[in-house]
Amino acid sequence: MPHTEPFSNTPTPGGPPHTVLLAEDDRAIRNALERALTLEGYRVTAVADGVQALAAVHRQPPDLLVLDVMMPGIDGLQVCRVLRAEGSRTPVLMLTARVETADRVAGLDAGADDYVAKPFEVDEVFARLRALLRRADGAALPGGGVGEEPDGVVTAGDLRIDPGARRVWRGPREVGLTRTEFDLLHLLARNEGLVLDHATIYDRIWGYDFGPSSKNLAVYVGYLRRKLDVPGAPPLIHTLRGVGYVLRAS
Repeated sequence: MPHTEPFSNTPTPGGPPHTVLLAEDDRAIRNALERALTLEGYRVTAVADGVQALAAVHRQPPDLLVLDVMMPGIDGLQVCRVLRAEGSRTPVLMLTARVETADRVAGLDAGADDYVAKPFEVDEVFARLRALLRRADGAALPGGGVGEEPDGVVTAGDLRIDPGARRVWRGPREVGLTRTEFDLLHLLARNEGLVLDHATIYDRIWGYDFGPSSKNLAVYVGYLRRKLDVPGAPPLIHTLRGVGYVLRAS
């Protein structure tokens, strides 16, 4: 299938290709995906389990991680948890044979940025990796936000976001967020009071629309509410059913 979305797998024109660490215990899938990614222009390191994956990351951090959830010994979820605990912000795409919402949520809870359910189309993997790279390479959102200060800090009521440091405070309390949680909150806060529809949010955060059946956005909004909402105070993020979400500080 031809790719209609222009994107280079090199960080800068003429520079080296983006690097991918692929951890997949199924040899056939690992070999096929390694070959496809290489043909797509990535430099790939392929390993068969989580122990090898962690060793490879510590030896030479890649630009992207593709982790199978179900691996012997240390599985993909554990690899992701270890790396996030170490402070790694490397984008992680999970491969999973489990399609239940609870299993997908487990991957996101572990710190993964996205997931693909098996069996998958290789073009879908490519599209999701391109989206992760755009975010990691700092693709900026157009226009200034309603509550954006000259130093780039965004405020909305008692919510304060420092994009440069990727830190968030609700009142005096600092709130720890994952990469995707931060990007979503930053988008909503920069557009305080404006309703953003699902398609717009998917495009800005993930780079493409997962479709109407996807639970990704609702899952992340739930994460943000649990971390940000204060007992007795009005919620920051509001749902407009069938439309999208809006952040209101008052």
